[in-house]
Amino acid sequence: MGTGRVGAFSLQEFMNFEGSISSFSLMHCGRRLAALLVLATLVASCGEQQKQGGGPPPPAVTVAKPIKRTVVDYDEYVGRFAAINSVEIRARVSGYLDKLHFKDGQVVKQGDLLFTIDKRPFQNTLDQARANLVQAQSNVAFTESDYTRGQQLVRDKTITDQTFEQRAQAFRNAKASVSANEAAVRQAELDMEFTELRAPMNGRIGDRRVSPGNLVTGGTGGNTTLLATIVSIDPIYFEFTFDEASYLRYERLSTAGQDVASRNAGVQVALKLIDESDFDHEGRMDFVDNVIDRSTGTIRGRAVLANSKEIFTPGMFARVRVPGTAPYEALLVPDAAIGTEQARRFVMVVDDQDTARPKYVTLGQVTKDGLRAIKDGIGPDDRIVVSGLMQARPGQKVKPEEQGAKPTAGPDGAPQAAK
Repeated sequence: MGTGRVGAFSLQEFMNFEGSISSFSLMHCGRRLAALLVLATLVASCGEQQKQGGGPPPPAVTVAKPIKRTVVDYDEYVGRFAAINSVEIRARVSGYLDKLHFKDGQVVKQGDLLFTIDKRPFQNTLDQARANLVQAQSNVAFTESDYTRGQQLVRDKTITDQTFEQRAQAFRNAKASVSANEAAVRQAELDMEFTELRAPMNGRIGDRRVSPGNLVTGGTGGNTTLLATIVSIDPIYFEFTFDEASYLRYERLSTAGQDVASRNAGVQVALKLIDESDFDHEGRMDFVDNVIDRSTGTIRGRAVLANSKEIFTPGMFARVRVPGTAPYEALLVPDAAIGTEQARRFVMVVDDQDTARPKYVTLGQVTKDGLRAIKDGIGPDDRIVVSGLMQARPGQKVKPEEQGAKPTAGPDGAPQAAK
C-alpha cells in the first residue's frame, strides 16, 4: 500500500502542486507561445508568395519623345535706361524771371513756351537800336546827295579833289553806320526773342529750379542759371555692359557671318522690368563701345527701344536678353523631366525591354513653353520619362504610357505632358 502511493497523487496533493506554480511563469509562457504563432504565420505567407512567383507591379510612368526645334541660347545682363536726348534749360540773356508756362513733370512738345523773362528792358534796347538805324539811314541819304553833287562840281573844277574825297568818305561812313545799326537792331530783336524760353525738343520736363521774381543769369559762360531739364522719352536707350569673353564670342560669330550682339545695327534683343517675369519688350542693338574698361574688364553696349506708352524712364533698371549663339537644332524635353545627381544632370529613358536607364545630358536653356533644350546625351527616338520620375529606378522595370511630348500647363502652372 505504501508503494502504491509512490506513482499517484491524491487530489489534495495535486491541488497543492498546482498552487505552487507562480502566475508570472504562466504569463511568460503565454507570450512565448503567441510570438511563435506570429512567426509561423509570416513564414507561411512568405512561402505562399514564393510559390505563386508574384511581387509589386512595375510603376506606371509617362514617356514621350523629345521635340526637335531650332533654338538660340541667350545671355542676360542688367542695365539701365538712358534718354537719347537730354537738355538743360538755361537763359541766353540775364534778367528777372517773369512767368512760368508749364507744370512740373509734364510732357512738352518742341516749341512750347516754358519761361518768360521780363521783356521791358530789352524792348527799350530794341527801340533805341531802331531809332539809331533811322538816323543812320537819314545820314546816308544826305551824304549820298552831297557826294552826287560833288561829282559834277569836281568835273567843273568848282571844288578841289580833296573836298570831293571828303564827301565820298562821309558817304561811305554813313553806309557803314547803317550796317552797324542794322546789326544792333537784329541783336536787340534776338535778345527780345531770348526772353521767351521754349522747349527745344519733345520730352518730359523736370521740376522748375527757379521761381518767378528771381534774377536769372544768362549768357554763354559757365555761370548761368539752370532753370529746368528736359529728357526725351520715345524712343529710349538701354545701356548695359558685358565681359570680355562674351565680346570675343560675339565678334567671332559676327566674323563668321552669324550676327548676334555685334556692332551691326538690327540685332533684336528683349527686356523685362524688375516686376515682370517674361522678356516682353523688344528692341534692337545700335551701338557697342570702342574700348574695354580697364578697371572692370567690360565693354558697354546699347539698344534702342520704342517707348510710346512711356513705361520706361531714364535711370530705370531692367534685364536684357541678347542672342549668345547662332541658331542651332536641339532636342527639347519638359524641364520637369530633368533629374540631378550631384553635379550631373540626367533624364530617365525607357528601353525596348521597358527598363528605366539614366542618360546624362548637357543642358541648354528653357523656352517660354517650359521645354529644356538638350545639347548632348539623348537621341530623337529615346522615350523620356516625363512624369513619374521618382518611381522610375535605374534598372527597374516600368509600365510606360505613351503621351504627347509637348507639355501643357497644369493647375499649378508646371509643364505636364499633353494627352
